[in-house]
Amino acid sequence: MLLHLFALLVAASTAGLIFAGGLVTSTGSGLSVPDWPNTYGWFMLTFPIDKMVGGIFYEHSHRLIASMVGLLIVVQAAWLFKVEPRLWVRRLGYIAVAAVVTQGILGGVTVLWFLPAPISIAHASLAQLVFCLTVSIALFTSPGWQRADTSKQAPIDTDQPLQTIAILTTVLVYAQIIAGATMRHTGAGLAIPDFPFVFGSVLPPYWTPQIAIHYAHRVGALVVSGCVLATVGHVLYHHISRLELRRPSLLLLALLAIQITLGGLTVLSGKHYIINSLHVVTGALVLGTSLVLTLRTCRPRFVVNVSGSTKRDVLQESSRTYELSGEWSSPPGVPGARV
Repeated sequence: MLLHLFALLVAASTAGLIFAGGLVTSTGSGLSVPDWPNTYGWFMLTFPIDKMVGGIFYEHSHRLIASMVGLLIVVQAAWLFKVEPRLWVRRLGYIAVAAVVTQGILGGVTVLWFLPAPISIAHASLAQLVFCLTVSIALFTSPGWQRADTSKQAPIDTDQPLQTIAILTTVLVYAQIIAGATMRHTGAGLAIPDFPFVFGSVLPPYWTPQIAIHYAHRVGALVVSGCVLATVGHVLYHHISRLELRRPSLLLLALLAIQITLGGLTVLSGKHYIINSLHVVTGALVLGTSLVLTLRTCRPRFVVNVSGSTKRDVLQESSRTYELSGEWSSPPGVPGARV
């Protein structure tokens, strides 16, 4: 249980890091600290607080928060290695460490190369994947995930349409986030200055690269909204009694409404830095919630049959469970297995 609570802390901290990164971009502070990994020649952790003014405050705070999140993810991986019997969950922890290290390097390259759009977009996109990894680990370590499903209701694994639309929704949400990052880092955020219309109409009267990127982001929002409504509608119609599906579905619907509102306010406010940053982090929350819903709908796929695992993997997981708990566990995919 403590590991799960720590994993929740890691996921929440990662969301906070995404908000801090949004502040850096929204305030134009990306080059306020021109060197890396130091800060104006100072070791990052010893940089004087009284010198954190203007854009330096946002950029240096972002680096400090990133360092803290990186440390938390490393601790999480070590904790998983120590107590987690499931090999695939431990591997997720290691992947999260590799991803956050790569994210830090991309952040440094972004500064040293003076904010090139492709690297800045990659930096923003990878941040969302790191968040997804931390959310997944928090879910997989939760008591609810590890409890055997004793419900007498229709098994979710027979609902292929739900799994398909949930997976599609999550993929499209991530694609929409990449489109948003592209819009931010190419200066297209105000290419269309009105909302909900487009220059007072439905289509732009003329096209530029920035207008095309901005318009694609708006069209993407409509597509994502349709998929979210289809997913939530399916859950509420066919699985309304399943709390583990109903709660993330309703949360996803609420976050979608907030995200669309923030998107409109971002344009109407002329990209106010707080509103814009909230728009960025809410997008991450939409993605994370959609991912949780998707993983829960696909949970039966995580029950690995012995025939689908190598003999070595089965013995490794069983022996590690015995080592940690003193009790021999059944191989994954049979009664008693911990998944």
